[in-house]
Amino acid sequence: MTDVPADVADVFDGREGFIADGDGYELETTAFDGRVTASEREDWRTDYEVTVRVPSLSAATADEVGEAVREGWLDTLERRLEDAPKSTRVAVELDAYTVARDGDDVVVTYRFSLGGEREAADAAKAFVEYVEGTYVEGIVPGYDYVGTVAGLMDSASTGGSEGSRGGTPL
Repeated sequence: MTDVPADVADVFDGREGFIADGDGYELETTAFDGRVTASEREDWRTDYEVTVRVPSLSAATADEVGEAVREGWLDTLERRLEDAPKSTRVAVELDAYTVARDGDDVVVTYRFSLGGEREAADAAKAFVEYVEGTYVEGIVPGYDYVGTVAGLMDSASTGGSEGSRGGTPL
C-alpha cells in the first residue's frame, strides 16, 4: 500500500511498469532506479516528485576519471536534464529541479503539480526515461564501463541484452 492519494494510486496501479513500493511507486521499465511519490493539495491538483538515481561517471567506469572530466560531465548532464518537461505530451511546469551527488550516485529530482492523474503518470514515466536516455547519450567514450551502464551500452550497441560490449551507442 502506498501513501499517495487514492485516485492517484488507482491510475499508477493500472499502469504497466509502475510497482507500488512503500510511500510511492517504482518504475521498473528502466535500468536506473526511478521513483514517484504524490501528495494531495488543498486545490484540485496533486504534487508529484520524481526521483531518479544514476551512477556518477566515476562509479560507472573501471578507470580513473579526472576531476575536469567528472565536473564537466556532471555539469553537462544537469543542464541537459533540465529540458525533461519538453519530453512530455502534457505541459508540465516544474516547481523544483535538482541534481545532487549522493556518494557514488547522482540523484535527479523533479517536482511538479498536475490535476490529471493519467497525465501525471505519463509525465513521471517520461521524466525517468528522459534521464536514462540523456545519461546514455552523455556516456564519455574511451572508458571501460561497468555495471548497469555497461549493460545499457551492450543493449545499445547490439540491439538487445546479450552479446559483447561494442562501441558507444551513438
